[in-house]
Amino acid sequence: MSDERAARAASLRGAVDLSGLVNRPDPAAAETASGEASAGSRLVVDVDDRTFTQLVEVSRTVPVLVDLWASWAEQSTRLSATLIKLAREYAGRFVLARVEAERSPQLAQAFQAQQVPTVAAVIGGRPIGLFVGELPEPEIRDAIEQVLAFAAQNGVTGTVPVEETDAEADAAAEPEPAPLPPLHQEAYDAIERGDYQAAIDAYTKALAQNPADHDAKAGLAQVSLLHRLQGKTLEEIRAAAAAAPDDVDAQLDVADADLSGGHVEDAFDRLLTLFPKLDAAGKNRVRERLVELFEVVGVEDARVIKARGRLASLLY
Repeated sequence: MSDERAARAASLRGAVDLSGLVNRPDPAAAETASGEASAGSRLVVDVDDRTFTQLVEVSRTVPVLVDLWASWAEQSTRLSATLIKLAREYAGRFVLARVEAERSPQLAQAFQAQQVPTVAAVIGGRPIGLFVGELPEPEIRDAIEQVLAFAAQNGVTGTVPVEETDAEADAAAEPEPAPLPPLHQEAYDAIERGDYQAAIDAYTKALAQNPADHDAKAGLAQVSLLHRLQGKTLEEIRAAAAAAPDDVDAQLDVADADLSGGHVEDAFDRLLTLFPKLDAAGKNRVRERLVELFEVVGVEDARVIKARGRLASLLY
């Protein structure tokens, strides 16, 4: 491992508080996740914005390696396969948390994942940046050893019981992804190279062809959020919103930032509180943004259902 990578592996991103990324889990779930890894814990787990908090708690006992990946990126799927193999080889000395980056915008933002694959770690609830892109296996092992050494220095020396059967291990292996519709593939390719506008255009074409394409609708909402936040800092966004509390653009920006940072209810409340003060044009813009953010969070989410009801009462 190069000196530069080793330095990155040993330096904390103290600006990120992972415990605030997502909703707290139910008390029973938190109790299971904390203290020590439960007997039913797996070496490789798939998590998202809603379930990652439990892994933050686990990281207080055993290091958690975080693989932000995408099924459409060949480099990403190859790296994931290597990480899964190493997780089993290390036999419970760390947990591998796999995060599908596009479906977890809060985590992608928190880990500053500008591309996939991005690999990080969480030790004692604190994040460590490791590397971006595919590395040779020996360098990946080096990074893991750095994580384990840093964890030991901080008293995180637990292990996860290894209880998977061969059948469970086979089931955990990543299946071959089904071919994507051409416009979806075009959008994913654009996202991989950081061209969010091209991805927006591809999803928009897909929806024009099939307005009932839910995956395209959700993908468009997510990539539009990333595009709006690109190149902006949280400090700049919050300063602009504080300076102009009735400015629609400034408040839309800070709602985007709040939602991306896991403050879902704050984002919704900000826009719903602003709504009655606006003229017809402003109200329409806020309504459209709320509908888009509902898609990012998930239309069946309880917070979305509550906010949607509040919006309906303001409209009618």
